Amino acid sequence: MTLFNKSALALSLSISLAFSCGAAQAESVAIIHATVHTVTDQGVLKDATVVIEDGKIVAINPTSTTADTIIDAKGAILTPGLIASMNDLGLVEIGAVGSSLDTYEKKADIIFDPSLAYNPKVTTVAFARKGGITRNVVSSGGGDDIFSGQIFTVNLSGNWNSILAANTGLVVSLGATEEGSRASGMQQLIHKLEDAKKAQAKKSKAKASTKEDDVELTREDDIINAVLAGEKPLIVEVDRASDILHLIKLKQNLDLELILVNAADAVLIADKLAQANIPVVIDSMRNLPENFDSLHNSLENAGKLVKAGVKVAIALPGDSHGIYALRFSAGNAVANGMSYDDALAAVTANVADIFHLETGRIAVGKPADLVLWSGDPFEFSSKVQKMWIAGEEQSTDSRQDKLRDRYLQKTAMPEAYSR
Repeated sequence: MTLFNKSALALSLSISLAFSCGAAQAESVAIIHATVHTVTDQGVLKDATVVIEDGKIVAINPTSTTADTIIDAKGAILTPGLIASMNDLGLVEIGAVGSSLDTYEKKADIIFDPSLAYNPKVTTVAFARKGGITRNVVSSGGGDDIFSGQIFTVNLSGNWNSILAANTGLVVSLGATEEGSRASGMQQLIHKLEDAKKAQAKKSKAKASTKEDDVELTREDDIINAVLAGEKPLIVEVDRASDILHLIKLKQNLDLELILVNAADAVLIADKLAQANIPVVIDSMRNLPENFDSLHNSLENAGKLVKAGVKVAIALPGDSHGIYALRFSAGNAVANGMSYDDALAAVTANVADIFHLETGRIAVGKPADLVLWSGDPFEFSSKVQKMWIAGEEQSTDSRQDKLRDRYLQKTAMPEAYSR
């Protein structure tokens, strides 16, 4: 190859590299003149600027603002993206159609991984975005066993790669049963964990003395050992105070990371939960007893728990079709004694803390999961103006919008018809 050809090739490669590097760099976006609810110690920043680039928040109120795209918020409220949890979003399309229902598995057990059935293209994902929700912690409906399987986390971009982490926590359902005693379920859980703890100690002793070979672990062993090591939280759906007290003792004896879901009676022993550093994921709209385990349901429970020092996440557990209304649940908690800041944290930062997510706050270095609102996000009339997930702007169009537009079209046919 001649010197000229070598030089031409080098120039060509350098130009190609420059173009490829430029294409790889995501556009930067500056949101200016925003009322920023940081959900950090900084509180609310007036007339603030937030700069995002490469999926991250890279600056807040920089001395000078340069970005590829500048969006004037004109004083509108900017919050972290809301985070839903403990629902079956992406596992069901239509609840009444069995073939589209992947949330319930009769044989679900410790190793059940519902993320394998997740469909990011279900219509409920786009509808949830309209409610300002950018991430979600998904759980299955379980089965006949007390162990319902594991949770996983997704973003709500609707992309094929939207599962962010799978098998991140073990879900257990305890309490009243139609047949038999609740003691059986509690005993099964206690024995499972205590027996695994003893097996670990025995294995360590045998390994130290080199008298026994390592025992091959099953997938179930791996999961239970991860729970015992604090690498995965034990997430327990439970209501009655007497059951919760057993769980507090279990946490203390085995040094577990424990998360309670529902917990209607939590207000009766809120001081004990606060002392044990046990968070509660609560549906703040539960206001009536569903059974004898939930006699203390109240719209005031979320606020009371926070005042007692319990970390609270507000959720709409179960069916995913209603999680669009998560912000309204937070607003109702404010109307019933919870402070505004605590309610916003309960659908953002607290959820992130409880489930070990890196989002939920507006701070430098955090993922750019952001929502710009037309008004107070807890008000019914407010809407999402703009939304970003990992720095990428998202559409808030849903199937409902498309149906509305389709059937509002004027045609020559009678109103009962549509082309």
